[in-house]
Amino acid sequence: MTAFLVANLAPIMFGSMLLFLLIGYPVAFALAACGFGFGLIGIELGLLSPNLFQAIPDRVWSIMSNDTLLAIPFFTFMGLVLERSGMAEDLLDTIGQLFGPIRGGLAYAVVFVGALLAATTGIVAASVIAMGLISLPIMLRYGYDRRIATGVIAASGTLAQIIPPSLVLIVLADQLGRSVGDMYAGALYPSLILTAFYALFVFIVSIVRPKWVPALPPEARTLRGWRLAGKVLTSLVPPLVLVFLVLGTIFIGVATPTEGGAMGAVGALLLAIINRRLTMLMVVQALERTAKLSAFCMFVLLGARVFSLTFYGINGHLWVESLLAGLPGGEVGFLIVVNLLVFFLAFFLDYFELAFIIIPLLAPVAEKLGIDLVWFGVLLGINMQTSFMHPPFGFALFFLRSVAPNHPYVDKLSGQRTAPVTSSQIYMGAVPFVLIQVVMVALVILFPGVVTHYKADRPVIDLDKVKIDIMAPAPASPAFGDPAAAGASPFGAPAAPSFGAPPAPSGTSPFGSPAAPDFGAPAVPAAPSGLPQPDFGASPAP
Repeated sequence: MTAFLVANLAPIMFGSMLLFLLIGYPVAFALAACGFGFGLIGIELGLLSPNLFQAIPDRVWSIMSNDTLLAIPFFTFMGLVLERSGMAEDLLDTIGQLFGPIRGGLAYAVVFVGALLAATTGIVAASVIAMGLISLPIMLRYGYDRRIATGVIAASGTLAQIIPPSLVLIVLADQLGRSVGDMYAGALYPSLILTAFYALFVFIVSIVRPKWVPALPPEARTLRGWRLAGKVLTSLVPPLVLVFLVLGTIFIGVATPTEGGAMGAVGALLLAIINRRLTMLMVVQALERTAKLSAFCMFVLLGARVFSLTFYGINGHLWVESLLAGLPGGEVGFLIVVNLLVFFLAFFLDYFELAFIIIPLLAPVAEKLGIDLVWFGVLLGINMQTSFMHPPFGFALFFLRSVAPNHPYVDKLSGQRTAPVTSSQIYMGAVPFVLIQVVMVALVILFPGVVTHYKADRPVIDLDKVKIDIMAPAPASPAFGDPAAAGASPFGAPAAPSFGAPPAPSGTSPFGSPAAPDFGAPAVPAAPSGLPQPDFGASPAP
């Protein structure tokens, strides 16, 4: 039994963590409990050192000092303030009037406003609840099919997952070790294409089943002409200015994502002041919910770090790498299996849970296979977006269920008795949009350029052609008196060539040049003692 545990502790730990999550145990505590529990088991089996857990304070400090994660409370606060500033109501009412004369006009308005709210609020719950409260009664009043109405609202609300400034992209950038600005730039085109696909689906339905998406009757279109144009202008300009403050400054490099989030929070407060809806109660409620969501993210991240510390200690990352890197098909096989894994785990796990648990295990394998991690993160972000619309556990479906009528009611405007919206209708309405997102995942795999355009203006360096010239150091000058230095110049230069001449006599100049000639003068005998006495050509003494 001990040998079996030693050989299979990593898969047992991973399976135990999934079991804890599936039975409903809180995510942060499930991760931390698995980390500590299996860490003690590893110590008992001799796989880990008792000093392993001394690294936890350093892990906690690295999370708390991460500036990138500051963007989460800023964007959350901005979205919550905008939710209560009346911007969503004005947008839905105005854009609904603008598209009202055409079939599916209200559905187009929901898609457009959902994308705009995603670019300003970045919170799925806020978008889905706002559009469910405002648009769903109008769509039911004028005869929209309940499956189309609920599906469009739920899907458009989840655009906040992938359209910058998405909180998911911030978390993915942190887990992948990449820039948030690059992640935002890479996700821009796929998010716009996905929004266009939603609108294209509404267009196809308006042709195939026109009765499901009727146009607004003339009596419902209260705004016309210049009055409508002025209303559209005044409703669109403030959120578009806010989008530029948040995203434009990040894309052009003026502000970091954290600074952009701070400007967005200030801009949301200014919009609330302009709409005369800024109250102390609203600010307190927004701050309270921001603190709860930020604390939730931090605790999940701390639990994930404890889990990963033990998991990496027992070589769990090597187990995952060998499991995924050995798949048939190489990079394509890896991408197919990973996306299928994330798609099915999204039935049960939240996007935060997927980002904190799965991404750190997949990123090293993807990088080893040469996959661009920004592209990989955007691809998984689109895939994880389906976690909000998977029947029966999609959070967007729960949000919509909470505001959709579940009992027959009398419409206030028409006075007609209206049937409720059933849960099965909400689930059936989400299925076509889940399929659209699966198609979008396939398109990003087939055409990676829609994401990798973020680095198109950067210089490309071919590492195979990089040449590094290193100059050899000059030879050290020999020391005076060193026998090995005989015949060498004392200043490090090579000695003058001898051209085959015999070694110089003892009277040779020490610098390699010959001694001064004596012009035939007789040699002077050396004194019996002391130094030799030069005579400079004088006659010998008598």
